[in-house]
Amino acid sequence: MLFILVLVSFGYLGRYLNIDTKTIQNSLSGFPLAYSAILYVIFYVILTFFIFFSKDVFWLVGAVLFGAYLSTLLIWVAEIINAFILFNLARHLGRSFVDHHLDEKYRHLDEKLGRLSFFWLFIFRAAPLIPHRFLDLGAGLTKIKFRRYLMAVIFGTPFKIFWIQYILAGVGASVFNNPSALVGYFLSNKILFIISLIYPLLVIAVAFKLIARK
Repeated sequence: MLFILVLVSFGYLGRYLNIDTKTIQNSLSGFPLAYSAILYVIFYVILTFFIFFSKDVFWLVGAVLFGAYLSTLLIWVAEIINAFILFNLARHLGRSFVDHHLDEKYRHLDEKLGRLSFFWLFIFRAAPLIPHRFLDLGAGLTKIKFRRYLMAVIFGTPFKIFWIQYILAGVGASVFNNPSALVGYFLSNKILFIISLIYPLLVIAVAFKLIARK
């Protein structure tokens, strides 16, 4: 019950935290690179913790300010920190609630999810289908071992991050208000387009795995 109250409180607070690319970009651009990188990670962890769907803003700002490679590294570090916080928040505040209120017919699903292999956890983190926040919280509510999940976070997350950051660094802010710019970017980068076809296959694999677990 406490876990639900915490999530509701975070959601309520998040409604009053309005952020945009200009605000963050102006806040960071005045600092030397090392300081702005550290501040970026701190802002990312704090603000995306309260506003689950604010990551698009940070990913775009990171691509513009730091480029594809450095922004990937910074977001990767921030995502590991967030995964650690959210997983343990769900595990310590929500797992006991699940144990006491889970219907018997769903206990076999809980057991199966707890036995998910590193391979499938890796795919879940690498495929752009399930938001990382929901994965972090969901994994904490199941019997998945933290060390196994953390390894999947560390090794699986960079693939999704770099794919998005590389595109954002190439297209820029116009990716949100001019979809044709994204199409043109893919057409002029055929190798990237071919590599990107891997992602629909990962999404399909994840979807079938989730269906099979029901």
